[in-house]
Amino acid sequence: MNRRRLRIALSLTLALASTALLPGCGHLPGGGDDSSTVQVWLMRGSASDAFVKRFTKDFEKRHGDIDLDIRIQEWTGIGEKVKAALKDDDGPDVIEVGNTQVAQYVDQGGLADLTLESARDLGMEDWLPGLAEPGRYDGGQYGIPWYAANRVVIYNKDLFAQAGIEQPPKTRAQWLEDTRRLNSGGNQGLYLAGQDWYTLAGFIWDEGGDLAKGEKSGSWRGTLDTPAALRGMEFYKQLQALGDGPPDADEEHPPQSGVFAEGDVAQIIAVPGTARAIEAKNPKLKGKLGYFPIPGKTAREPGAVFTGGSDLVVRDGTDERKGAVEVVKALAGDKWQKDLARTMDYVPNKTTLASAVSGEAGVAAMAAGAARGRATPKSPAWAAVEADNPIKAYMSKVLAGGDPAREAKVASGRITKALDAPGP
Repeated sequence: MNRRRLRIALSLTLALASTALLPGCGHLPGGGDDSSTVQVWLMRGSASDAFVKRFTKDFEKRHGDIDLDIRIQEWTGIGEKVKAALKDDDGPDVIEVGNTQVAQYVDQGGLADLTLESARDLGMEDWLPGLAEPGRYDGGQYGIPWYAANRVVIYNKDLFAQAGIEQPPKTRAQWLEDTRRLNSGGNQGLYLAGQDWYTLAGFIWDEGGDLAKGEKSGSWRGTLDTPAALRGMEFYKQLQALGDGPPDADEEHPPQSGVFAEGDVAQIIAVPGTARAIEAKNPKLKGKLGYFPIPGKTAREPGAVFTGGSDLVVRDGTDERKGAVEVVKALAGDKWQKDLARTMDYVPNKTTLASAVSGEAGVAAMAAGAARGRATPKSPAWAAVEADNPIKAYMSKVLAGGDPAREAKVASGRITKALDAPGP
């Protein structure tokens, strides 16, 4: 009997010892050597310190075997830093990138294809198009939408009331009519700089045009000279004439927030956060600013807008893919999307979450426009276009009286050349 008990005890001891050698078995959440660390790069200003702390604490509590190492990066010079990190075996596992940057990182290699996770776990059918589309490349989903921001119309309620305008316009035609009424008595109906090409892009998209198109051959060509794009430029010209915006400068030269703060401008096109800068310069305008989405061609939906913001990507060579995906799922999931939107005044990544910001007038207007958001063309070389932007020069020449068709053809040629130039 004693020998039998001894044999049983020895068998149990050997079994337990063998089990302990199996990877992942016998793990207790939050302890032992089985825990892993997921390194995450987030950009300065994208999330508050308080949000990062809340998220880290909650995530590590729910995933006891994963520790987070969140490192804040600066936007200046981030492109080359990310490219180097994607080739580094010890690089970050999850990276926040600008939504329009995804294509260039995929093109050079180094991003994990997250198509399966997007369809199975992340609710991609409800994503904002302006974040989802630029994260998609060559049939795969590499960028997971995180947050969005886009332009709206910020208006002076007092000047609208003086002009007898009780409700913001819903259509382009009404917008032009109201702006003409506002553009009188020493007031500017709308301050719109001549080179605000992001705003022009929205008008072009509304007309069915684009800034550039990819060909089946893989090459790209500029398309500012198409009839649709020219119609977008014509509307921009009409609108820009209803104020004193400089035809040869963009919205930051001078900063349009400062111009609006003088009190005689009825409208500007900007992200809602610009209101803080306006009120800082002119506290008398506090409580007198309103917001509405950029009007569309019909009242059924707002106008198309350029969507800025960020996507989350996973480094393809990471040894912590499972943990990295869990981080992305959490940050892009409904709970933390609502938290981030309310904390930072962003638009959540899904159209179904717009109600999370309905209490903030500026963000609500932004969310309404984001449902029709777009991004710049998905060419990996698009950054070369923006570096020496021919769209700005084109706009200034047309506003100065140049022939739109001729100037658009010249600008389209420059875009084509930039997009088809050989990479480094």
